[in-house]
Amino acid sequence: MALRIALFGQAAFGRDVLVRLLDAGHHGVGVYVPPDEGRPDPLASEAAARGLALFRHRRFRRAGAALPELVAEHRALGAELNVLAFVTTILPPEIVDAPVHGSLCFHPSLLPRFRGGSALAWQIILGERESGVTVFRPDAGVDTGPIVVQKRGVEIRDTDTAGSLYFERLYPLGIEAIVEAVEAVAAGTARGVPQDDSRATAQGLLTDAVARIDWTRDAFELDRLIRGCDPQPGAFALWRGEPLRLFDGRLLPGAADAPAGSVLGLEAGRLVLAARGARLAVGRLRLGGGKKLAAAESGLEAGQFLE
Repeated sequence: MALRIALFGQAAFGRDVLVRLLDAGHHGVGVYVPPDEGRPDPLASEAAARGLALFRHRRFRRAGAALPELVAEHRALGAELNVLAFVTTILPPEIVDAPVHGSLCFHPSLLPRFRGGSALAWQIILGERESGVTVFRPDAGVDTGPIVVQKRGVEIRDTDTAGSLYFERLYPLGIEAIVEAVEAVAAGTARGVPQDDSRATAQGLLTDAVARIDWTRDAFELDRLIRGCDPQPGAFALWRGEPLRLFDGRLLPGAADAPAGSVLGLEAGRLVLAARGARLAVGRLRLGGGKKLAAAESGLEAGQFLE
């Protein structure tokens, strides 16, 4: 059975979900994408090219209450199902619960573990070994609703960044999970399994307070921090009073005979830093608000120190 779907999402992931659902015969009655910040959003461009109703709202609440004009706008679409494909805005229950089939929401972790908006980063930072994706029925909590589809078995490698984990493996798996969940709703076979709250973990958003490098921590922790904060916001130390953000990190065996935070030089195109118990190598850096540079272009030399 074809469903009338309102899609909430953004970026290439939202676009690819939209295309797959339309190709499966479902009807896109409305597409909600946050306003552009910089380059045009791929989901918004796809919706416009297909002549779909496109809405660009930054928020759906004011002072904790649903904006009535947006609730009315959504109801007028006659959506039978909402699909939330990587949504960062909190939707009010007046929209989430409005369609006859309710809503489905995507999350890039094996719920109930790693609830929250920075799930990708925290899985790497905290040393999780397995990842996966979940499609669930959103409720009043944060990533707490019943699970409709969950796909497991994604290994988190010792070289993974938040970016590589998402784009190389969770991205395609997430699209398949959403399509599978929508088809189950259409067939009347979707069943929501309550989450086991005794296994739940929830981390806060990834801020600079988390991303700041503390050289008293061991190299293995700092390696995971650098990879978990890549591509955003970038783990950082201070160089001449400005944040120096580190990307494309690798852990190198063998401790250096130098204080943690010392620059050891270049090795295979990466800047090598001393740390407790091992060495850290980073391929790219960004100083302050500048552009990312290859490590060899950074101008940093052996013997210098990152605060």
